[in-house]
Amino acid sequence: MSNDDEFFDAVTGLESDESCEGLSEASFKDAQGIDSSSQKNNGSVPQENGIKKHRTSLPAPMFSRNNISVWGILKKCIGLELSKITMPIAFNEPLSFLQRITEYMEHTYLINRTSSMSDSIERMRAVAAFAVSAVASQWDRTGKPFNPLLGETYELIREDQGFRIVSEQVSHHPPVSAFHAENLAGDFVFHGSIYPKLKFWGKSVEAEPKGTITLELLKHREAYTWSNPNCCVHNVILGKLWIEQYGTVEIVNHSTGDKCVLNFKPCGMFGKELHKVEGYIQDKSKKKLAVIYGKWTECMWSVDPQAYEAHKKSEKKGDNKKQKNDELEGAENDDADDMPEVQETVSVVPGSTLLWRIDSRPAHSSVMYNFTNFAMCLNELEPGMEAVLPHTDCRFRPDIRAMENGNMDEASKEKERLEEKQRAARKERAKRDEEWSTR
Repeated sequence: MSNDDEFFDAVTGLESDESCEGLSEASFKDAQGIDSSSQKNNGSVPQENGIKKHRTSLPAPMFSRNNISVWGILKKCIGLELSKITMPIAFNEPLSFLQRITEYMEHTYLINRTSSMSDSIERMRAVAAFAVSAVASQWDRTGKPFNPLLGETYELIREDQGFRIVSEQVSHHPPVSAFHAENLAGDFVFHGSIYPKLKFWGKSVEAEPKGTITLELLKHREAYTWSNPNCCVHNVILGKLWIEQYGTVEIVNHSTGDKCVLNFKPCGMFGKELHKVEGYIQDKSKKKLAVIYGKWTECMWSVDPQAYEAHKKSEKKGDNKKQKNDELEGAENDDADDMPEVQETVSVVPGSTLLWRIDSRPAHSSVMYNFTNFAMCLNELEPGMEAVLPHTDCRFRPDIRAMENGNMDEASKEKERLEEKQRAARKERAKRDEEWSTR
């Protein structure tokens, strides 16, 4: 196949910005067992003993960004929204944003547990842990996912984790991605739309993931909604890149009135709050029933509010002396926002219950764009998939595939070609719309 045939570029042939229709049901079925001898092996692992194995590495390691002049590219972008600016491929990782959304499902087992939970507060704890785990994969992921083209799709079925998901780029300007996931046993439905608004602030890039996420627990007839916290990548010009998440996330159970308020804390002057998440669960009468705390990069715990407050008071006595010493030391280097020293463990309050702990990343993750094991297989094109997936699927994008294979020159050319084709298609639609309005 030529590149034009392999991937349904941009919106060629579409009459409007509306989403593509008519995705076949077969594309949502397991492709296992369909022969495709002409399909290239992109690191996929064959089945053994009836168990589907997924690849554990990318076809090629990531390239070095040491020789790239970032400032020369970004100096004209200060204060602007980056989604409207063509960025060089050096900033990317070999995944589409639709595939990055799929990483929300990495810890699906947290939702699967809720079907056997009879207490609504216990279910809220599990949902809160899932909401935090959904952003955990962003830790040290300083590469930007590719912007999906209008009409681009992604589908994934993971029988081992019991879910399937489909997502689509439903709007170009503003860029809106919609997704729908469900449990294979029919226990839950997870859906939403996201508008990732990116801005460059001189030394950092901020991402504001606008949009509402909804989780429906069908057995309990409950619906939960929330929005993700903001994400900031520091030192895009000078120094070591590092990420923090901050903002307030409110998870609302619309059936019971229960609410969980999570505070993703900003780093702060001395880095004491880096990666920390603290919050509480309250009922509809606003009575606090549980405290949730931990780090989105490590683990989350739950404990009784009174025990938590008593522990915090005892901690403050020891922290006051340490804070005075830190203030005397100060910081001398203002050229870069130095990443604070990370304390790898969470101070566990006696009587706490562990809600979630992050999975360890593969040993070679640092040379594979800091991907998790789950992310490593998202762009895997298994034998048989070509026959059932629509040509709009991310896996067929030639720029992402070239970057994954280590061919940066080809990836850059294909990215530019696809983006230019999408711009031309958009101009043509605008011209037709103007003609119709004139008539």
